[in-house]
Amino acid sequence: MPTSPSLHALTAQLRTAEALKSAIVDHALAALVSTDARGQIVEFNPAAEAMFGYSRAQVLGRPVSEVMIPERFRAAHQAGMQRMHTGQPARVLGKRLEMHAARADGSEFPMEMVLWRTDAEGSTFYTASIADLSERHNAAAQIERQREALRQSEKLTAMGSLLAGVAHELNNPLAIVMGRASLLEEKCAHLPDLQADAQRIREAADRCGRIVRTFLNMARSRPAVRGPVDLNDMVRAATDMLKYGYRSHGIALDLVLADGLPEANVDGDQIGQVVMNLLVNAQQALASAQGTRRVQVQTGLEPRRSHREPRVWLRVADNGPGVAALERERVFEPFFTTKAEGIGTGMGLTVSRTLARDHGGDLTLEPAAAEGGASFRLSLPISGVADAEDTPPAPLPALQAAPQKRVLVVDDEPELAKLMRFLLENEGYEVATAESGAVALEMLEMVRFDAIVSDLRMPDMDGPGLWRAVSAQHPQLARAMLFVTGDTLSPDARSFLQSSHCDWLDKPFYRDDLLAKVAALTE
Repeated sequence: MPTSPSLHALTAQLRTAEALKSAIVDHALAALVSTDARGQIVEFNPAAEAMFGYSRAQVLGRPVSEVMIPERFRAAHQAGMQRMHTGQPARVLGKRLEMHAARADGSEFPMEMVLWRTDAEGSTFYTASIADLSERHNAAAQIERQREALRQSEKLTAMGSLLAGVAHELNNPLAIVMGRASLLEEKCAHLPDLQADAQRIREAADRCGRIVRTFLNMARSRPAVRGPVDLNDMVRAATDMLKYGYRSHGIALDLVLADGLPEANVDGDQIGQVVMNLLVNAQQALASAQGTRRVQVQTGLEPRRSHREPRVWLRVADNGPGVAALERERVFEPFFTTKAEGIGTGMGLTVSRTLARDHGGDLTLEPAAAEGGASFRLSLPISGVADAEDTPPAPLPALQAAPQKRVLVVDDEPELAKLMRFLLENEGYEVATAESGAVALEMLEMVRFDAIVSDLRMPDMDGPGLWRAVSAQHPQLARAMLFVTGDTLSPDARSFLQSSHCDWLDKPFYRDDLLAKVAALTE
């Protein structure tokens, strides 16, 4: 006859089982919260303590609704508990549910919960296994932001192609206006009032040209090219672009630019993008600000330190709401933004800091001022990080062209062709014009020319087509071709100019630039 287990052995088995279950609960990765039938907490494991910010002793005996359920959801929770207490079918038992929970500090977070019921010794208990979904939701949100950034990038690519065509159409008349205004200035030397008017026309056209070039620089990517750049010039170009937006939003823009700043060896387009980003960021920060809105832009030169060369610096400060203390460490994180939905992608400051550090400098958020607002400071070493061989050679001085040098001007814009012919003839060149590449080839069969100045984009035969034909028929002359274009940043144009080793001139251009380049070709 088998011997029944002793009371001592049964007690030991129960203690072992209890210790095992307690260890499982205490070391579970999921938060485990148990309540009685009235909804008062009877168990709260260490994972729950870490998740909700309460100790076990703080919550035992308290209603679960006031410990972990946001206030706006408590009424629905109480109604659900009441249904189960009266024996009605439970809607949530055994199901994976996503909902919001509240921590001890009042902050909310998304959680996933599975709830089950346990009946023991005539009592009913409910236990919830809870997982924090914050990381999963943040990852999903970041993926969506990345997708949106990709969509924006695709839009910019399409816009770049559109802007190339727009720039070509705008730069032709702008070049004519600038050239004719310059000639008018010279003719009116004895009439100061008319000369001043001509100067204003030329300066306005030059500003339009800078705006078009800035648009192209923003929309088109190209290999980094470093060279001497004046930080003040980049500030003026950026403010030209944004002046209307600032004025229409009632924002005063104050420029305090240091005189005599040395040029920095940087990529002008990349640092120009940083300046633009900082100005746009300041404008957006003031969108909801009340009262006077003001942005101040300062530049200066840091003195040489023992082991560091002098640096130029730029500060963009606004009097908006500023950056909250908890957000100051995150403003340079990818996709982080404090702006309203639909304003910005959260990448502007991230990209700007990366570009600054690529140049050996830095972009920082300065300590909060007593009067509020935000102040960002960009610093750049004078030499940048370019190797000596990457530094472009000094520009050639403008030379007087030797008489009787023949130049062929090829452009489908008659007024622009006439302007270039007039400017070159005034310097002693013998000039002929052709309205297309095909006509130019016919003229080359009859007359010898020392140089060709050609538009890059033309109907019939464009600039690259003309260069290939000249290379085949007049190889020596192919090395003396200058291309005038409004879009040297398009991939096709850039590839052609690099492979052909031909010089180019951006529209709209100054007379002295045209003469200097033609003189270099014909010397």
